[in-house]
Amino acid sequence: MFSGIVAEVGIVKGIAGGQAAASLSIEASPAFADVEVGESIAVNGVCLTVVHHYQSTFTVDTSPETLRSTNLGELKSGDGVNLERSLCLSDRIGGHLVSGHVDGVGKIIDTCTEANTIHYTMQVSKPLMRYIVPKGSIAVDGISLTVVACDPDGFQVTIIPHTAAATTIGHKDLGATVNVECDMMGKYIERALQARLEGEGTEALGLQAARLRRQEFAG
Repeated sequence: MFSGIVAEVGIVKGIAGGQAAASLSIEASPAFADVEVGESIAVNGVCLTVVHHYQSTFTVDTSPETLRSTNLGELKSGDGVNLERSLCLSDRIGGHLVSGHVDGVGKIIDTCTEANTIHYTMQVSKPLMRYIVPKGSIAVDGISLTVVACDPDGFQVTIIPHTAAATTIGHKDLGATVNVECDMMGKYIERALQARLEGEGTEALGLQAARLRRQEFAG
């Protein structure tokens, strides 16, 4: 679990593998020197497992599903990536709860400045838009942001100078892709309501459990 507060921008030092699956070697600051094998790290908002590390350089594997569902397959050596280590129970949640399970890839289709901020308009698939609401939370390349506005095809977020300087988003051009993770609460609520409407509520689950018990005794 993460909070969408990017710790730093790491550098991709090497990529092994192909389009089906790949291993990424990422160089970080000495703050990542105590990373352990098996630890979860969010890389551009994607929860990945450390499989090897040496000093402050670590390696993570990406599965075919990860490459299909995110923009990690577009990375090349020398690219920057947003990094965040997983939360401890005692940590402050400065952003919002982020699982690192990306829902889809969006595209930057417009930017405009206002005072000291930059407004980014992101285009995403229509199925994702039902989970995105004005003033709600969203993770973009692992950055916890507030949705400023929505339309049927996308949403807008505002980036302050610190966020632009401390993450990769300040270097993104028009047409660049971003990993998008919607607030998980909306997805849980939708699933619960769908189950209730389809008769999969508490009573239905109880009947199913009773049937399974009868089958066990009969066997």
